[in-house]
Amino acid sequence: MAFIESSPLSCPLFLTLMIMFLQTVLSSGFHSKTNHAFSIKEATVQEFRLAFDRGELTSRKLVEFYLGEIHRLNPLLRGVIEVNPDALFQADAADRERKAKAPGSLGGLHGIPILLKDNIATKDKMSTTAGSLALLGSIVPRDAGVVSKLRKAGAIILGKASLSEWAHYRDDNVPSGWCARSGQGKNPYNLSVDPCGSSSGSAISVAANLAAVTLGTETDGSILCPSSNNAVVGIKPTVGLTSRAGVIPITPRQDTVGPMCRTVADAVYVLDAIAGLDYNDKATIEASKYIPRGGYKHFLKPDGLKGKRLGLLRNEFFTFSDKHLTEVFESHFSTLRQRGAVLVENIDTSEFLAAYFNSNIDYESIASAAEFKLAINSYLKELVVSKVRSLKDLIAFNNKFSKLEKTKEYGQQLFLDAEATNGIGEKEKDALVNLAKMSKNGFEKLMKENKLDALLSPSSSASYILARGGYPGIIVPAGYATDGTPFGLCFGGLKGSVPTLTEIAYGFEQATKIRRPPSFKH
Repeated sequence: MAFIESSPLSCPLFLTLMIMFLQTVLSSGFHSKTNHAFSIKEATVQEFRLAFDRGELTSRKLVEFYLGEIHRLNPLLRGVIEVNPDALFQADAADRERKAKAPGSLGGLHGIPILLKDNIATKDKMSTTAGSLALLGSIVPRDAGVVSKLRKAGAIILGKASLSEWAHYRDDNVPSGWCARSGQGKNPYNLSVDPCGSSSGSAISVAANLAAVTLGTETDGSILCPSSNNAVVGIKPTVGLTSRAGVIPITPRQDTVGPMCRTVADAVYVLDAIAGLDYNDKATIEASKYIPRGGYKHFLKPDGLKGKRLGLLRNEFFTFSDKHLTEVFESHFSTLRQRGAVLVENIDTSEFLAAYFNSNIDYESIASAAEFKLAINSYLKELVVSKVRSLKDLIAFNNKFSKLEKTKEYGQQLFLDAEATNGIGEKEKDALVNLAKMSKNGFEKLMKENKLDALLSPSSSASYILARGGYPGIIVPAGYATDGTPFGLCFGGLKGSVPTLTEIAYGFEQATKIRRPPSFKH
């Protein structure tokens, strides 16, 4: 398959990869195992740390391996938009620090390569574009808040992952996983199946071992859905638990940044590194109260399911025409019970359903359109260098370069609808009031009255519930459809419940161990 379609990025990415690839070949041959037979593929952060300590692995070897895999597989998968030309320099610095036993160099994410979704700003030689050619060449004022925390933790910024362009907020007709900069991302488990989005590249890349760990963002389903479709663990944090400063926005009311990794433990290690206060994002001030003393890693308990009350709404979420799906989830319900969880089924869902479905008005879309215009205009105005400074400019760019941006094929109706708004007026205020009522009378009431620790849902089917209230969710690989496409089981909870959700998700993962590497089949 040909390399990434011709675009202003194609040549730089190819040349950068070729230079790094040749360095890799000359120095190590980029084998998946080091001279001490440590296997990098599918290895966890904890295993990397142990290999570092034993002298079986270096950060340089790790980065070289991933650059080699990107060079080999990205022309097919298109999960990576660009690699960081300084990644090997950062790896060498990490190795020196570890050798000198510098403070902070012997734990956490120090020396671990991470891919960032391309809507997360980095103040370096890479671009931050949300997959759009409109922002190619723009310069951000500073690192995103989560990137600053990753650098402080000693993580290596490996590159930028592809995504559904503009985090899937240009037009509903834009395919999941497509953006102008890198083309159509592919699901490594079934190349003809939707990888889902908008954090498609983050999921594709970590699933296919193009990175150790990745970061995604979610407004409504953008971490949970691609994690489900690509057999990885995704954590959608409580809104404000992780900073959104420096992240290309949709709506601050729902936007959140979270890890997408191959294991629950890896995702938790990333969350521990990025969660916390950032004065550039006021939401973190309030949400920082939810962060447990000592971090989230203390909740990685093999017996984490014991005594947990899990809401099982069969009719609402687990009625399938596919017999295979029904059998798989029934088996998981038995496992949850065997591990000590209480599955609460006899629930009156009439008020819950009424809260979300009594009105035909799409309040989320009404509010988001106005919020997006305000948020994106603010983001664009703060850029140090940019050829676009407003949503109006973005629309004009897409019209001018319609062939490159496939504007005629995919449209930009969400942009146009947002541009037609004029701030938060009465219609938008009414929508916000109704969204708050939905959450209070729906999810919150259901959880509190039934004393639930989490609500179960397949894949991202409950993402709209979690999105509208800013609630957290963790999704874990749960199985594979007959065509090989993965699917996950999501555990959703109230604000601040990530510690409990971590116990539940880790307990389920350890009891089932569903994840397997992809097959790259058509």
